Amino acid sequence: MMGFGGDSGRVFAQYDKNTWPCLRRRIGRKRKGRDSKEARERESEREMANIWNSKVLPKIKKVFGSNGTKKAAVAETIKSFDESKEEISKELEEKKTELQPKVVEIYEAAPAEIKNLVKKPTQSGLKKNSAAVKKFLEELVKIEFPGSKPVSEAAAKYGPAYVSGPVTFILDKVSGLLPAEEAAATAEAPAEAESSSKEATAEVIEEIKKEEAEKVEETPAPATETPAPAPAPAPEPAKA
Repeated sequence: MMGFGGDSGRVFAQYDKNTWPCLRRRIGRKRKGRDSKEARERESEREMANIWNSKVLPKIKKVFGSNGTKKAAVAETIKSFDESKEEISKELEEKKTELQPKVVEIYEAAPAEIKNLVKKPTQSGLKKNSAAVKKFLEELVKIEFPGSKPVSEAAAKYGPAYVSGPVTFILDKVSGLLPAEEAAATAEAPAEAESSSKEATAEVIEEIKKEEAEKVEETPAPATETPAPAPAPAPEPAKA
């Protein structure tokens, strides 16, 4: 094996002395750049995880996880109110003389939509005139109308249509305090206020399900063509 001696050895030593530090610096810079890139990638992953946990995931839970809770809360509210109907009716009977003029004043100041709902409450009407119904209930709370406060709070939280049973009950009691001519107009109104808590809960849950369901456009069935009537047979020639 040929060794390095003399001038060749000195050249190699000089090359080794000048080159290897340079190579080490290059390798170090590449390694440092690679480490820096990995650090940036890790930081980006942490940021994405933070965005997912703080913004995306809560919205997903809100959309998909709150519906069951809402149904249960609405059902519990209706059940609790149904259990207090008898007490509300008794308290209202005791305060009837005091409340009647105040109720008439609130009713007269209400818009036509509310007057129609007092006469004939419907779930679709409660939903369509949600803001006006909430306002009307708030006015009843101000005069301490029995049962109006929990119903007003439930309507503000879930919407009047979702607690249609309790809202209808209060509207029915309001109609009972109106003058004779107004009371006569409400005689044919459906007695929805007396429906059981089970029926009211079922209606509310069904309404929630309908709102959650995706709207699918129905394809109209192809029109069937009516066959043309067969031509009448030609008359036979008269026999001679």
